[in-house]
Amino acid sequence: MGPTEQIEEMNGRKQPNPPEQSNINELRQQLDAYKKEKEILLALSDDITKAREKSDLVKVLSSRLKEYFYFTHAVISLIDNQKGTYFPFLIDRQSMHIRHRSELPSLLKMNFPINDPFLGKVAGAEVPVSFLLDEIINEPGIPAFLKVNYDCGIRKAMIAKLKDKMETVGFVFMYSDRTDSFPDDLNNILLGIAPHLSNAVTNIIINEEILEKDKDKSFLVEFSHDIAYARTKNELSQAIHGSLKKLAQVRAYFIRTINEDCLTLSPFMHDDDVHYKDDPEFKKLLATRIDKTEGLSGRVLSGNGPVLIDFEEEIKQGNTDHYIEFWKGLGSQKVAFQKMVGSPLRTGNMDLGILWVVTDQINLGLLEGITAQMSIAISNIRSNEEIVQREKEKSILLSLSTEIAALRSRDDLERVVNTKIKTLFNIEDFGFLQINDDQTYSTFTLDLRNTIKNQTDFLEITSGRYSVDDVVFTQMIASEDPIIFDINELAENPKMPKFVYFWKKIGLQRVLGTALRVGGDIVGCAFLHLDQENKENIKINLVKSVFAQISVAIANILANEKVLAFKQLLEIENDHLKEQIKTIYNFSEIIGTGDAMQKVYRLMSLVADSDTTVLVLGETGTGKELIARAIHNSSPRKDKLMVKVNCAALPANLIESELFGHERGAFTGASERRIGKFELANHSTIFLDEIGELPLDAQSKLLRVIQEREFERVGGKQTIKTDVRLVAATNRNLEDEVSAGRFRADLYFRLNVFPISLPSLRERSDDIEALTQFFVQKYSRATGRKIRKIAPKVIQQLRSYTWPGNVRELQHLIERSILLTTNGILDDVYIPQNMNSEKREQAHLLNRSMEEVERDYIIETLKRCAGKISGTGGAAEILKVPGNTLHSKMKKLGIEKSDYFSK
Repeated sequence: MGPTEQIEEMNGRKQPNPPEQSNINELRQQLDAYKKEKEILLALSDDITKAREKSDLVKVLSSRLKEYFYFTHAVISLIDNQKGTYFPFLIDRQSMHIRHRSELPSLLKMNFPINDPFLGKVAGAEVPVSFLLDEIINEPGIPAFLKVNYDCGIRKAMIAKLKDKMETVGFVFMYSDRTDSFPDDLNNILLGIAPHLSNAVTNIIINEEILEKDKDKSFLVEFSHDIAYARTKNELSQAIHGSLKKLAQVRAYFIRTINEDCLTLSPFMHDDDVHYKDDPEFKKLLATRIDKTEGLSGRVLSGNGPVLIDFEEEIKQGNTDHYIEFWKGLGSQKVAFQKMVGSPLRTGNMDLGILWVVTDQINLGLLEGITAQMSIAISNIRSNEEIVQREKEKSILLSLSTEIAALRSRDDLERVVNTKIKTLFNIEDFGFLQINDDQTYSTFTLDLRNTIKNQTDFLEITSGRYSVDDVVFTQMIASEDPIIFDINELAENPKMPKFVYFWKKIGLQRVLGTALRVGGDIVGCAFLHLDQENKENIKINLVKSVFAQISVAIANILANEKVLAFKQLLEIENDHLKEQIKTIYNFSEIIGTGDAMQKVYRLMSLVADSDTTVLVLGETGTGKELIARAIHNSSPRKDKLMVKVNCAALPANLIESELFGHERGAFTGASERRIGKFELANHSTIFLDEIGELPLDAQSKLLRVIQEREFERVGGKQTIKTDVRLVAATNRNLEDEVSAGRFRADLYFRLNVFPISLPSLRERSDDIEALTQFFVQKYSRATGRKIRKIAPKVIQQLRSYTWPGNVRELQHLIERSILLTTNGILDDVYIPQNMNSEKREQAHLLNRSMEEVERDYIIETLKRCAGKISGTGGAAEILKVPGNTLHSKMKKLGIEKSDYFSK
């Protein structure tokens, strides 16, 4: 029975014995206290019921309750049953004595064990419990927040349980800096408002969740709006950065997306606001491609939602990963974060990448919503970039197609590759190789850095021919797509072509190789030197498209070169045929039946069917070219035109170009490629006339062609094989030239395999009449003069002449004599009178008596001996006659001192 009921009963009935006045006053005081307690409870309950936010409840505790009772501040904590801990939920910061302490922020984030000594005071109590801190502050396990409060002057505390359906869900902690705080009536008040506080806390939590969901929805709507207008990676990066940085929970973020290889992840964008963005460890992490199936990335992509990563826990479990190594490399203090959440980016069943968020705590539902919208945006950006890239590639291919269609030479191709393709694929070095007729492949054109060109074995490697059956070439042929070769791996095989070991020696790591196809035919292959950057960024489909056009260009250039070679060959053949028409040697049989010529005929018949080198020797005009043509026309090569080169007629600086050809730009004036005589004479005969006139440097190159059957054009890098029959001719004595150092001995021995010496016309006087008849018939037809007869004295004149110019001189003499004949009878020939002294002397000797010849000879000898007749060095010694005999001869022939000696 309460105080009110007791007073009512006393007033309503007669008491046998009147109570003392003190008892009545006590009951009245109790009634007043009870009413006051009820009023407080009603007022507080009404205020608590109206509370919708933490600030409302703080106001009830810090303001309303303090109107009735003294205390410094109050804290409401909630229990986390899963962890067995409790944590601060509602705090009256303004009243806290510890509000200025540096430990406060970390204390407010901490969880404390539910079984600590502080809470142990109320473990079995159903009513609020108060106690002095001096009595418990030194007990083991006292929570840190209580010690900080004690240090700041708090001396008494009270704890009241908060229950929901008979289960303790939290506590109300009240603190005071006075030891007389927390009277019994406060206990009753706390017991009365505890259920209301529990309901208020539950309502606030629910309301906060609703507000948080509404806030998340608003954020997602705003986020969706921001990224919806992004059309490029840069715009998307700005939109994501602006939105994510609005979330206080997001300390940093970065995104990795899956590469075209579908195996690895690379950076897509990252937060530039982090303090470690310039750290080498961070840059190293950004530059690293990560396997999408391994480590933390594999864990995230294999799941269906966000994954929380605690680095310290991962290290304790012995896990290793790029991100863990990065965190360890920078140091936990420097990094200033310990946890990270990874959320998969995907559309449908297609993985796009991972969003990594550095955070201590984040709404995972919100993060899933962010990644869902981000996935759509990234997918759209990628699709847009692919469209832009395809359009760009189409534009590039169209531009290249126009330029490649106009290519006609290797230099044109090099220019296009240097100006367009090098930039397109971000490469420095390339090489194109062609298929040869002998089932090998060799350099077509290349452009390499000087550091490569300066290697000692560069020319050997680039001028070599390699079998189409080698490992590298067969791999390229077998693949429809370009292949990226790992050079270190290739070089482990000892059966690789030499250029693979050369690549390794100069430090190449990877080379892209692709077969060059036109239709179903392989025309060659291409090699591009790759570094790590362009290896990862090179687009295989674009490479295929570009090199499909280059294949056509190379095929066109090769075809054009063949056409050019045929054109030049036809032009040269035409020149040679015109020359043959004009030449004296344009007849089917060689004129001459004497013994000297029969010996020549026999040698010709022995050598004609072979490929043996022939050296034709003889004076000027003896018919060396005629012999060479006769050998060619009797050989298996007769169906092809013999190519003639007059070595004496070539300027020294152009001999090499004439013999071996040159590339465009090889020297000043080389405006286009020229095919050399050796290349034109392939499978035929080349006739090198006046070979004794070749300078020494040209002789050494000629020797190589004879020995190796290969050469390079001037300014060219391609080795050209040749199958040529060599016939050389000279009017010089090559042995004397070798002795004098003007002709290489090794070249002479190479040429002098089968020498044929032609007799001079003086040595075959029996053939003069037949030759005269032939030339008379020839030039009679050519000039329209009818020569019916040749006078006998003409033949006598011709036989008595020494013919220093041999058959050629006879030919020209007959032509001139016919032109001067008017009566149809060749009765005179116009033998030259303006000969030099030696030739006049020879002609004079043939028309004198023996005595005249002997007299002139003795006089000439005496002149040479300065008039000395006998003794050492005298004329008698030279003439090998006694001195007396010479005196007798001189007297008999009428030789006077004045004939041979003049002062």
